[in-house]
Amino acid sequence: MKVIIIGGGWSGCMAAITAKKAGAEVVVYEKTDMLLGLGNAGGIMRNNGRYTAAEELIALGAGDLIHVTDANSRHKNVDFPAHKHAWFYDVNKIEPAVVKCLKSMDIELRMITRIVDVEKEGNKIKGIYLSDGKYVEADIFIETTGSTGPMGNCLKYGNGCSMCVLRCPAFGPRVSISYRAGVEDLKGEREEDVYGAFSGSCKIAKESLGASIIKQLDEMGVVVLKVPEEDVNLDKLKVKVCQQYALKEYAENMILLDTGDAKLMTSYYPLDKLRKIKGLENAKYIDPIAGGKGNSIRYLSVAPRTNSMKVIGLDNLFCAGEKSGLFVGHTEAMITGALAGHNAIRSYLGMPLLILPRALAAGDIIAYANEKMQSKEGRRNRYTFAGAEYFKRMQKLGLYTLNIDEIKKKVAKLNLTDIFNEKLI
Repeated sequence: MKVIIIGGGWSGCMAAITAKKAGAEVVVYEKTDMLLGLGNAGGIMRNNGRYTAAEELIALGAGDLIHVTDANSRHKNVDFPAHKHAWFYDVNKIEPAVVKCLKSMDIELRMITRIVDVEKEGNKIKGIYLSDGKYVEADIFIETTGSTGPMGNCLKYGNGCSMCVLRCPAFGPRVSISYRAGVEDLKGEREEDVYGAFSGSCKIAKESLGASIIKQLDEMGVVVLKVPEEDVNLDKLKVKVCQQYALKEYAENMILLDTGDAKLMTSYYPLDKLRKIKGLENAKYIDPIAGGKGNSIRYLSVAPRTNSMKVIGLDNLFCAGEKSGLFVGHTEAMITGALAGHNAIRSYLGMPLLILPRALAAGDIIAYANEKMQSKEGRRNRYTFAGAEYFKRMQKLGLYTLNIDEIKKKVAKLNLTDIFNEKLI
């Protein structure tokens, strides 16, 4: 049985792992020369409810990539405004480590390979067309193409293409596979008839910062600097993808995190104003290159799906990551990917599809985000274990805990321990 995964971000890599564990032959197609996509610019794990979610994923038998990020963390249990016990993985070391993990499992990686169209037979995708004209068939397909790009979207809904980590000009635009197969995409909004949202942070070359800031980043993992009063821009918080950082503190302060580079927690910040701040006089953006003007626009390509991650209207297409909802974060991508990869094999075998129960944060966020996607108001929010609306919900429902034994017991009680480790074929 052959599974093709389109997109090699965190969700695509996780889907590949669970599909492989279930017994399928797995091929990942990635349009660029690197895996992880936005994961190469991210780096924040285990903050707030993500700690619970990460441990649920481990108990469910899909902790492979959590173990990789843990092993490559520069700092552990760091608190920064509105966030507790965060771990920061090194964005400059993580991608080769994930490549090694996937190759050790005999998962085939096809890099610099872009899918541009599909061949359909009834409600099934029969095969995919590559940008070089080649045609490839498989039994089940999983789309994890994300929701950012092509360049035209960033021009239309943002401040223009700022050459983000997705590198559309170099490797070509993202193509929505579900749309090519005849399923209409859903879009996230940020206000009335304004679609998408800006990515949430920028990367600064750490070497371009003042010596005392570098020292503090290396030792503590976080630096908070005051923004000059005349440069405080509260309106900018509305455009951010990451609503867990859309707080007053993130407008009034310059918050830098050490993820190998210096992660600046704002969607963009004019360079001349940035360089007014002590210690940032020589600051240089490295991603997006035009971080003084803008960032990529996300959430313009979400597939309608069931809570089993199957795309509605197609019999053999599953989705995960941002393609599957208005999710923010690596942990969220891994959870949706794990379920999509596992259910792809169940679907092929004619087994009932697994729906994670809402007694788990992992199951609840998948169902809750799906419900919210149906309303205009819901499409203006983003869903993450790390903050904003969903983390409040986690706390209210008693789903947030740091007690690992408690999480293991809950998963065991649901008879789901190591479910994603099961060989089905």
